[in-house]
Amino acid sequence: MKRCWWCGTDPLYVRYHDEEWGSPVFDDHRLFEKICLEGFQSGLSWLTILRKRDNFRRAFAAFDVDTVARFTARDVTRLLKDEGIVRHRGKIESTINNARRAMELRAEHGSLATYFWRWEPHAGTRPKRITRAALTGMATTPASIALSKDLKKRGWTFVGPTTVYAFMQAMGLVNDHVEGCSRRAAVEKLRASSRPASAL
Repeated sequence: MKRCWWCGTDPLYVRYHDEEWGSPVFDDHRLFEKICLEGFQSGLSWLTILRKRDNFRRAFAAFDVDTVARFTARDVTRLLKDEGIVRHRGKIESTINNARRAMELRAEHGSLATYFWRWEPHAGTRPKRITRAALTGMATTPASIALSKDLKKRGWTFVGPTTVYAFMQAMGLVNDHVEGCSRRAAVEKLRASSRPASAL
């Protein structure tokens, strides 16, 4: 099986590439979890976060928006002592803040999926061929810059345009499996046949 170069040979990373990355996601829990974990990933490798993902899910109530939004200073103290996650006060507090902002966003748009998928870039703005060279030079895009700006305006934190683009890649808003990767065609088929329920 041919794969994108970045997943290497680590079994956990390979499974993530084969089963998750790039497949379109419309579940609010998964969308919220991913954008939070991308914030934690800032300055680190995604594999580091992936290895700790189960611990993060346990620590943050499976990333249930309503539950995390009710976290208090006591929870921050608890999480700063949790060796199973990345113990960064700013990122922990950001996750709690972003849960509260996600509730507002959900109330406005009906779901996180409806909001995020509004930012799916038009096919004409994408490279004609997704190659390693193209992706290496594309840490941000006009769509990720615009989405990042809108989230920040709404009070979200740790959502810079590079973080947001990694989120868009992982959640299938774009298909960045490279040409020749065995997953590319399957992901493109899923993207063509799936949209948030509110958009159908």
